[in-house]
This record gives sequence, C-alpha cells and structure tokens, in this order.
Amino acid sequence: MKFFIDTANLDQIKEANDLGILDGVTTNPSLMAKEGIKGEEAVTKHYKTICEMVNGDISAEVVATDFDGIIAEGKKLAAIHKNIIVKVPMIKEGVKAMHWFTANGIATNCTLCFSAGQAILAAKVGAKYISPFIGRIDDSGWDGMQLIAQIAQIYEVQGYETQILAASIRNPNHIIRAAELGAHVVTSPLESILGLLKHPLTDIGLAKFLEDAKKWQ
Repeated sequence: MKFFIDTANLDQIKEANDLGILDGVTTNPSLMAKEGIKGEEAVTKHYKTICEMVNGDISAEVVATDFDGIIAEGKKLAAIHKNIIVKVPMIKEGVKAMHWFTANGIATNCTLCFSAGQAILAAKVGAKYISPFIGRIDDSGWDGMQLIAQIAQIYEVQGYETQILAASIRNPNHIIRAAELGAHVVTSPLESILGLLKHPLTDIGLAKFLEDAKKWQ
C-alpha cells in the first residue's frame, strides 16, 4: 500500500519523506490556506516546490464546480509538473470533467467519495484514484471501513483499474484497517503515520536494552 501525506506543510512533507516511506502528497485549498498560501501564483509555486521534494503523485484540487471551470483549472494544474494529479469533486460536472481528462491524458483523483455508487462512476470514467472519506463517514455514524471493503470487492470483480485512496484518516488504526481491506493508497496526516511507530512494549524493551547496555560499559 502506498503512503501519501495529507498536508501542504513543507516541514511535515520533508519529515515523512526522510522516513523513506512517502509515495506522494494530497492537498486541497483548505490545507493551502492553513499554510498561508494564497493567490494563484503562490499556490503554483508551492505545488512546484512539493513536486521537487517528493518523487510521486501530488494531488492538486480544483475549486470550480462547472465543467468548463474544472477543465480550465485542471489543465493549468497539470501543466505545473508531470507528477500533478488533478483532484476533482464527485459531482455530475466533475464526472464529465474526469472523462474529458482521461481522454486527454490527464490523471485524476476523484475526491469527496461517500458511496460505492460514486466509486463505480469514478472508475467508469477512468479516474486514477478514488478517495473515500473514512473519517467523515465515521463522524456521520456509519463505518467508513465497510465502504473501503465494498469498493475493493467491486473493483476486483469488475476489473476496474482505479486505485482506492483511503482519505480523511484520523488515527493509525485507520491506516492498518485500510491496508487489511485492500486500499491501494492511504493519505494521512503526519501524526497518524508517526503513530504507527508507537507501542508501549517497544518503549519498555528499548529502556531495558539501554539499561543493560550500561552494564557492558
């Protein structure tokens, strides 16, 4: 399973990349604004910087919701760097746009997926990634991981090539469960990625080893 980091923070991207486990980055306008990145020129420059840091797919999201606007924005984003994946919302105009992008050699990440039906539509129009929002589904009282399992089963049966990108990750267990259920990619905050390192027995064991090592000195 590929590991993407969901942020626009360059320090966090570098930290994850230095671990040697980072395969890509996902961003959105909210994450850009959180880092104080505003205006088309500044956003473009920031995407270029991220693409130079990470050798992998970098999702850059459109903000338009009409077909012509999505196409215009997507073309500009795709022109920034060869690793840019155009992130498109799961709406009617977005589906039409993803079909156009696929036909014109531009890879897409279909975002804001909350159902298997939406995942089928994204696969039909050739999206490279489908992003089910696990945490937000959990927040609504449903089990987001059941959706991952359902999409994985449908994609296997139908032979769809679209990759499942588990998004809206809230904790390390989400990452583990996504891997168990067949997600191809997980995009996560740095905190949840680093959470995979933690186990109390590791801490206890290391403390014991260090204590014993002092006896050898």
